[in-house]
Amino acid sequence: MKKVSFIGLGVMGFPMAGHLQKAGYEVTVYNRTTKKAQHWVEQYGGAMASTPAKAVKDSDIVFVCVGNDDDLRQVVLGQQGVFSGMKTQAILVDHTTASATVARELAEQATKLNLGFLDAPVSGGEAGAVNGQLSIMVGGEQNTYAAAESAMQCYAKFSKLLGPVGSGQLAKMMNQICIAGVIQGLAEALHFGQNAGLDCEQVVEVISQGAAGSWQMDNRHKSMLKGEYDFGFAVDWMRKDLDIALTEAKNNGSTLPLTALVDQFYADVQKNGGKRWDTSSLLTRLS
Repeated sequence: MKKVSFIGLGVMGFPMAGHLQKAGYEVTVYNRTTKKAQHWVEQYGGAMASTPAKAVKDSDIVFVCVGNDDDLRQVVLGQQGVFSGMKTQAILVDHTTASATVARELAEQATKLNLGFLDAPVSGGEAGAVNGQLSIMVGGEQNTYAAAESAMQCYAKFSKLLGPVGSGQLAKMMNQICIAGVIQGLAEALHFGQNAGLDCEQVVEVISQGAAGSWQMDNRHKSMLKGEYDFGFAVDWMRKDLDIALTEAKNNGSTLPLTALVDQFYADVQKNGGKRWDTSSLLTRLS
């Protein structure tokens, strides 16, 4: 089996790296908080390293899943970064939700170093990562994708190469645009139903079977009705993603009025103390 590395053990990376280890890959991990890496090794086995460069030594594939563009540049391009330690012809698979600009920047540098690169953001949230049911949107070359696909299948229910480098990140922007609109619609529907005196759980049981049905409706309506918002992707991270999408929209001439509006609604949630609440907390500003 191939030797691989995983850089970044957050709520997504921790279980994703675990799936690779359980599938028989020889995994070395790195995390800025050493205790998190130690905990991962205790739970899954494998090995840990003190720097990204040391973690990727001799690995065939290196996976990265960190917070944003700046984190990504630091962990990949830094003095002890991933690129300083990767062997020739190894592949970097970036699962960070970041900009298409940084994806192209890293790909250009990877080409100079005779390395492969894929931008491969994921969708499915923490539950998808834990259960190995993520969707992966990929940008890059076909031969690079083919070499890394089987490893990604350890934690994916579906992955697809969508075009050249940057395509994965652009697809993830579409994903977040869709989610923002759907959650706002669900929040307004539940708000309306409560004010109308309806049993919203019974109503959702009916309308979820028709054209109004969605993943958000199936998985979040009950917790929303209970006012519980600790079940997934945080508002802070959603605003980061929407900012990336809105910036890209300016660059390519797209008009995203609903996305811009929902982004401001999330700003309201942040002001009300909901920075770490999950994205379904849009309902709180209507109550």
